[in-house]
Amino acid sequence: QYSPDNVAGADGDIDPTEITFPGCSCLTSSCVVHMCSCLSRGENYSGLRLRAPDEEEEYARPVFECNALCRCGDSCGNRVVQRGLQFRLEVFKTEKKGWGLRTLEFIAKGRFVCEYAGEVLGFTEARRRIQAQTSEDSNYIIAVREHLHNGQIMETFVDPTYIGNVGRFLNHSCEPNLFMVPVRVDSMVPKLALFAATDISAGEELSYDYSGRFCNLPVTIREHKSLAEDNRPRKPCYCGSRTCASFLPWDSSLFATA
Repeated sequence: QYSPDNVAGADGDIDPTEITFPGCSCLTSSCVVHMCSCLSRGENYSGLRLRAPDEEEEYARPVFECNALCRCGDSCGNRVVQRGLQFRLEVFKTEKKGWGLRTLEFIAKGRFVCEYAGEVLGFTEARRRIQAQTSEDSNYIIAVREHLHNGQIMETFVDPTYIGNVGRFLNHSCEPNLFMVPVRVDSMVPKLALFAATDISAGEELSYDYSGRFCNLPVTIREHKSLAEDNRPRKPCYCGSRTCASFLPWDSSLFATA
């Protein structure tokens, strides 16, 4: 079943459609940084492109867009991900990776491409589903961990297996052209937004790093666990990049039963 946005998962613990954030009181057509409550942490976008983090920042700033309760207009520059798809994309059959997703037009670096949307699950249901999978099943469940300044970790689990959008057709690459950013609009449940990591030509397949390492860790430690570190059968990676790790990423500790 196709859905452009996240929906509440089977366990019903989280409703991603609920509006819990207050809106800003800006009456301008586009909100101004430091004058808008949604931009109190700094500017999110430059034009339609995601603002690159400052070099001195140790962590990426959280991204909060203006929401349904804000008094600014729909044309506000702090409304990007919520507008949905802006580029023509095509689902196609790849040679070795099953279905894939490619762009039919040029995409500039920093532009929002698509969301990875599906059922938002609680940890218990996400673990139940992944443990029910066999080595032959495709896994679409993504787990996103956000490390907060106080040491806490926020986890978001999204599964587009049964309900989702075009994001479920994105393949992994060890040298991807997209990177994922949690973007919050109406509540603390983030939209898992994928932005262009570089200029992308028309006809190019779109991909991101399933492990989340890309754009999140220093280059020196961007590496995948070797097959010997995990007894679970690993699925081969066919991304074809120069730095291909040969196997798809797998975090066995994420759904440990102990």
